[in-house]
Amino acid sequence: MRTIAVTLLLAAAMLGGRPAHAQEAVALEPMRVRIETSLGPFVMELDAARAPLTVASFLRYLERGFYEDTVMHRVVPGFVVQGGGYGPDGTPRAVAAPVPNESGNGLSNLRGTVAMARTGDPHSATSQFYVNLADNPALDPQPSRWGYAVFGRVVEGMEVLERIGTVTTRVHPQLGPDFPEQPVRILRAERLRP
Repeated sequence: MRTIAVTLLLAAAMLGGRPAHAQEAVALEPMRVRIETSLGPFVMELDAARAPLTVASFLRYLERGFYEDTVMHRVVPGFVVQGGGYGPDGTPRAVAAPVPNESGNGLSNLRGTVAMARTGDPHSATSQFYVNLADNPALDPQPSRWGYAVFGRVVEGMEVLERIGTVTTRVHPQLGPDFPEQPVRILRAERLRP
């Protein structure tokens, strides 16, 4: 049974809740997602209580098979492994509307946490996510600026992400210097049922 539930945004806005342009939230039960990569699998636990809009958006992409045959396109040793937006040759995938930034949710960019990638616009996150390979507090929100929204953590397979974090990279004309020489593909992405 689907756990995505439509929320009453007008009531939330009147109570100082979520922005009026957000349309869905998810049930607050624990959720796990298994990502099978060409270098092995890892499992993430999503935190819908702290990042409901981000988790709902991620699950919509997941349920429509969006992540399959995308790649981990940005690998920075000792920092992050990022994926979920490009095909193996670096071609961008068409994405849905951005999700509002939930970086002020009390979760920090610690080693093993999963967060949303975005541009310089704080509310530009769509499908791309990253896993922190180290504690990265500089990515957390500060009083003067937005941070990067953490929405889960790796609970199995961190060694796979560490292995991905050591692959040789090259310069990609559009994506920069951190593109793996040999594509690290996402072969399958699925929600694990309790």
